[in-house]
Amino acid sequence: MKTIHLTKEDFLNRVANYEANPAEWKYLGDKPAIIDFYADWCGPCKMVAPILEELAKEYNDQIYIYKVNTEEEQELAGAFGIRSIPSLLFVPMEGQPQMAMGALPKASFKEAIDNVLLGKA
Repeated sequence: MKTIHLTKEDFLNRVANYEANPAEWKYLGDKPAIIDFYADWCGPCKMVAPILEELAKEYNDQIYIYKVNTEEEQELAGAFGIRSIPSLLFVPMEGQPQMAMGALPKASFKEAIDNVLLGKA
């Protein structure tokens, strides 16, 4: 599996319809996800991109890894208060998503995936 690029419309249909439920987070996916808010010109984003591609292959059918280009999807970035990139939203099946800022090393991603998303801790 590869990372999946999302438009606002894709996000509303596959992740969460924050327009219909602005006060309540309701995840629509069938497995946990990481959402990478990035921009093409961002150096740290370019460092994270190959790590996310590797993780998409490693965790193939256990999680989704979505990417949102903040330049193209400014309304979506604004809805989540994205002020710095990369910003990564870890979305478990139950409970609230957790935001992480900055370029994380692969080990940190794996730890977050195993503990936050897959509940292996």
